[in-house]
Amino acid sequence: MRKNIILCGVGGQGIVLTSKLLAAAAMAKGIPVMSAETIGMAQKGGSVFSFLRMGEELYSPMFPKGTADLLIGFEPAEAVRMLPYLKPEGTAVLNTHPIQPVTATLGGGAYDAAAMIAYLQKHAGNLTMLDGDAACRKIGSPKVLNMVMLGAVLRSGVLPLTLEEVTETMERTVKPQFRELNRKALHIEE
Repeated sequence: MRKNIILCGVGGQGIVLTSKLLAAAAMAKGIPVMSAETIGMAQKGGSVFSFLRMGEELYSPMFPKGTADLLIGFEPAEAVRMLPYLKPEGTAVLNTHPIQPVTATLGGGAYDAAAMIAYLQKHAGNLTMLDGDAACRKIGSPKVLNMVMLGAVLRSGVLPLTLEEVTETMERTVKPQFRELNRKALHIEE
C-alpha cells in the first residue's frame, strides 16, 4: 500500500497542521510516512502546499505529476494549480469557498472562482465538493476549516485511516482548549 497526497490552499487555512495530523495518525498505525511543505508565504495569504506520502518503499517526500491518489484543495484556484499532480482515477476533495491568493492580487488578474470550480468538475475524476465556509459558520469558528476538510477526506475512504484514529491523534496534538471545537469540525457532515 502506498498513498500520495497533496494538500493545497493559501496561508492561514491550516494545511500544515492537517498534513502533520495525517502523518502522525499514519505513524501511530505503523504506516511509514514522508512529507514536504512549502510554507514561505503562509502568513501572507500566499500559496501553501504539502506533499505527503504513506506506505512502503518511500524514497522521497516528493512525487511526480500524475501520481497523487488524493488532492485536498482548501481553495479552488490552488486546487486547479496542483491538479496536474492528481492521477486520472485519483480523488479530489475541494472547499468551494474562494480566497484570492496574494499572487493573483499582486498580478492584477481577474479571479473567477466559478470557472475554477467548473474546471475541477470537468478534469478531476472523483471530486467531492463542500462549502467549508458554511460548515465553519455552523460550528462557530472560521479556524476549523482544516478539520472540516479532513473529516470529509476520511469519510471518502481513500486513506487507510479512520475518523476515530485521526480524532485520537488530534486530541494528543492540539491544545486542550481547542480539542472540542476540532472534534466537532472533524465529525460535521455537510
